[in-house]
Amino acid sequence: MKTTLLTKSALLAQLAFTLLFAPLAFAGEADVVDGSISAMGNGQYRINATVLHADTGWDHYANRWDVLGPDGEVLGVRELLHPHENEQPFTRSLTLEIPAGIAFVTLQANDSVHGLGGKTFRLDVPGE
Repeated sequence: MKTTLLTKSALLAQLAFTLLFAPLAFAGEADVVDGSISAMGNGQYRINATVLHADTGWDHYANRWDVLGPDGEVLGVRELLHPHENEQPFTRSLTLEIPAGIAFVTLQANDSVHGLGGKTFRLDVPGE
């Protein structure tokens, strides 16, 4: 069966699209692979999150991580203002107030293509 010129053009267009956008799909979701928490007094805590993501540049990078309470409420957000293509995994910190009575928090990362997802990391909130 002969392939028509239109079919060849469509195949070439599909190949070009795949090659152009494949890196975005392969980077996957951002994972929180480690974390720590320390009490600073007066209900304030310093939280460190280590994020792993195959950043490919400004089109697909880990752009924030959240601190979630046991009920999923967002207690704090750490914005990440640029890609970390050559620094993987990377660790950033956030200082925030955690309401009394919360026994643990969960760290979850976000990337600019997939949104929230990937591996999360649970931290027990230490006493002050």
